[in-house]
Amino acid sequence: MKSSQNRRSAIKNILAGTGAVAAAGTLSAFTSSTTTINPVSKKLKGNINHAVCRWCFSNIDLETLCIEAKKMGMKAIDLIGPDEWEIAKKHGLDSSMCNGPGVAITNGWNDLKKHESLIASYSDLIPKVAAAGYKNLICFSGNREGKDDVTGLENCVIGLKKILPLAEKHGVVLIMELLNSKINHKDYQCDRTDWGVALCKKLGSENFKLLYDIYHMQIDEGDVIATIKKNNKYIAHYHVAGVPGRHEPNDTQELYYPAIMKAIKDTGFKGYTAQEYLPIAKEQDEQIASLKTSMMICDV
Repeated sequence: MKSSQNRRSAIKNILAGTGAVAAAGTLSAFTSSTTTINPVSKKLKGNINHAVCRWCFSNIDLETLCIEAKKMGMKAIDLIGPDEWEIAKKHGLDSSMCNGPGVAITNGWNDLKKHESLIASYSDLIPKVAAAGYKNLICFSGNREGKDDVTGLENCVIGLKKILPLAEKHGVVLIMELLNSKINHKDYQCDRTDWGVALCKKLGSENFKLLYDIYHMQIDEGDVIATIKKNNKYIAHYHVAGVPGRHEPNDTQELYYPAIMKAIKDTGFKGYTAQEYLPIAKEQDEQIASLKTSMMICDV
């Protein structure tokens, strides 16, 4: 009996200790949402080419965003068009992903009826991207609108093959973004990595790649690190945001970005990784501080 009581007492003490540790860990997770895994004061390691998506910080004028991005060590502004390129250049920043020719995400290369206008728009923009000294130009599959995956894929091949020779001539890479079709972009066709990779293989050109948006792909397929390792040669660009909510990639959400970024680094990736989250803070100074923190979390 005494032995049994001792065992029960020991187990009770162990469980109590475990509970205290777990509670401390939980408390830490909830109270450290504004802290960084790497203090902002640390220098960048130089392994990741950091950028920030313009549209996420649209309440900050581009001039100010460029100044702040440059100060914190970022190398580029993401998703800007020809009318904004000179502002970024003035501050020594690249256009890491050039905006498409004003075409809606829903209207893409998977629709034969859209090809004529898309070909005309991209034929005009590709030389401008090259003349400005840039390389990456975004494109989209468009919505399914009743098209099965095979039909949508073949339609994309037909249209993109007509524009890829021009992209190859000018050294421009057309990059199709992977987006979730569950929450943000209902009915979007390029919503899984395997579909995008199949398109890359069909086109067989180094001037067509994928934009792997980590937020979107966590929602639609998960298994982020294994997918990146398996398909890295088809990925030319990454976007960063937290899940759920598309906010700061900190410890309040389910993705552990230091491990994801290390996996990206270990593939030998030399392109850009852009912060594309919606800052929770509304004040400009707080948003800039948030951007610094988020960048450092992703610096491995």
